[in-house]
Amino acid sequence: MRAALYEAAHLILTRPIKGCAQLKSWAMRIAKRAGMSKAKVALARKLAVIMLRMLKDNVPFKATAMAA
Repeated sequence: MRAALYEAAHLILTRPIKGCAQLKSWAMRIAKRAGMSKAKVALARKLAVIMLRMLKDNVPFKATAMAA
């Protein structure tokens, strides 16, 4: 699971993917400050937290809810 989350973070940061603009901009601010590898780990953790919350609440992913 750890490797899959890290790879997902890598793809979000290196490719243009729809629906992830807020996640990408958040991670790019971290990358500017601490480096790309730390930003990927931080984004992977954030994705894990989002997925856990989705499983617990039984709701689909909403990119607009991230801004709130």
